[in-house]
Amino acid sequence: MRILYLATAGSSDPTRASIPLHFAANGSVEVGQECTVVLAGDATELASRDTAERLEGIGIPPLRELLAKLVDNQVPVFV
Repeated sequence: MRILYLATAGSSDPTRASIPLHFAANGSVEVGQECTVVLAGDATELASRDTAERLEGIGIPPLRELLAKLVDNQVPVFV
């Protein structure tokens, strides 16, 4: 199964911004599904290293950890 995760929220709502990456990294990757993440609209600011380092949603791993897991598992992330 192939899944496309579309992130549209930015740093103004860290929890909402992190959810699609969390689903991809800790959902699809864990069960062996092929997935891709697209950062659109306000979510494009998540591609900034400074933003990724400081963003932490509530009840979700920090964005830096989610992005590292996606990179480690060769999940494409498009901006």
